[in-house]
Amino acid sequence: MSTRIELTVNPGEDERAAILRPLRAYNVAQAGDPKPEAIALLVRDEHSNEIIGGLYGEIFYRWLFIELLAIPEQARGQGTGSRLINMAEEVAREKGCVGIWLDTFDFQAPAFYQRHGFTEFGHLEDFPPGRQRLFFQKRLA
Repeated sequence: MSTRIELTVNPGEDERAAILRPLRAYNVAQAGDPKPEAIALLVRDEHSNEIIGGLYGEIFYRWLFIELLAIPEQARGQGTGSRLINMAEEVAREKGCVGIWLDTFDFQAPAFYQRHGFTEFGHLEDFPPGRQRLFFQKRLA
């Protein structure tokens, strides 16, 4: 088979899917079906019903990855973040997850995750420059 490599800046979903297809097939052959499932916990404005924040995650290989957690400015300091994390943990337990993992920047309240039982398992220096990207996990018993 003859191949060539080309650079595509800002590829579309079709290109991403084409790359993902053989990777998923290989992963399934090696580790079994990851049983992927997306979840979202939506924070809505009580008056407009508009989504103003929340938590988005994906479960695969029995781990919940929290991809997004956003607390709107007007809801900070009221326990909204704690409620979201606790609800996500409850969902993860119901789905039989081994644990939860996430990444965050050092300026995005890593102490919040530590207070909720998460431990750091890695970090990247200078991402963004002069800061750190932190990786946390919480194993569920």
